[in-house]
Amino acid sequence: MSSAPLPWARVTDHLGTMADDGRFNGILLVMQADATVVEFCRGWADRAAGVQIHPGTRFAVASMSKMFTAAATLLAVGRGELAVTDRIVDLLPEARRPAILSSEITVHHLLTHTSGIGDYFEEDESLPHYTGDDYGATWAGRNPGRVERPDDYLPLYADRAPAAAPGEWHYSNAGYVLLGAVLEEMTGRAYVDVVTEDVLIPAGMADTGYFRSDEPRPDVAQAYIDRSGAAWRTNVFSVPVIGGGDGGALATARDIDRFLRVIADGSLLGPELSALMRTPHVPAYGDRSQGYGPIVAPGGIFQHGGGDPGVAGGGRPPSRRRGPLRRRDAERRRRLRRRVGCGLVGLAHSSVTNHP
Repeated sequence: MSSAPLPWARVTDHLGTMADDGRFNGILLVMQADATVVEFCRGWADRAAGVQIHPGTRFAVASMSKMFTAAATLLAVGRGELAVTDRIVDLLPEARRPAILSSEITVHHLLTHTSGIGDYFEEDESLPHYTGDDYGATWAGRNPGRVERPDDYLPLYADRAPAAAPGEWHYSNAGYVLLGAVLEEMTGRAYVDVVTEDVLIPAGMADTGYFRSDEPRPDVAQAYIDRSGAAWRTNVFSVPVIGGGDGGALATARDIDRFLRVIADGSLLGPELSALMRTPHVPAYGDRSQGYGPIVAPGGIFQHGGGDPGVAGGGRPPSRRRGPLRRRDAERRRRLRRRVGCGLVGLAHSSVTNHP
């Protein structure tokens, strides 16, 4: 039985059962204000070496990294290096952008997934360049070990027809890859260096980074693909060798929590840019809206998930519900404690696929 408080005990008991069956290798971190409510770790970081997952294990966080790209972009805006209204054709030379990129596409469009550019990994089956829901299949016949910089992705989508009209929300990995190229062009630094120096280090994310999968590092969880009864394989040939503008960082759950908090309190970006990042700029799906990077839920809660072959994760910061306090001081304190919503970070490595 889990020692976690209800209702989280049911969640951790379920995760424990999944781990016993080999279906969960990960961590669940639940925070309330500065207090740890749950920190649950189970499963294998490295099956061959017999290394188990622990609180300091670093996981691939896939598209959650888009928030890092967005934060780096807004910091560049704050330094006056670019504006969200700048056109991409004015920021990038022809060799660094799609051949048919519309001249009206701006940084704002890329940040909000409203550029409409054809994606290198298209999940909309109604489009002619639909690539299915297996990201690993994107690299069939290609060498992901040579995909190291934003420009290395360009041949995959440079000539693809638009997926949507400018201004229409259509989730785009390629759009965030382009933002990585914009950051390189505007700062004169490699994308990985920009995000590490401008975002990760100032945010206190000492255990997070963009690490090459062919360079062994301690405390990094292997991402395993369960091939339905066949031998486990890592995802090393199913993702680029190093992360880029659209995903691929490796992080601990505590570091993701730190990032979400510094965005929420404005200590990384400053109050104006932080608010801009969390503003619901355009409708996305259901009752969700798109911020500059994160998805914004009703009530202003911002979050982002991520998924790659063998990888799944998501996170949101602790939130304070708004509302008047009308009772005496003792009751006010009790009610205030209840109004501090829990922050969540869940990171896991394992998935089931029939892809060989």
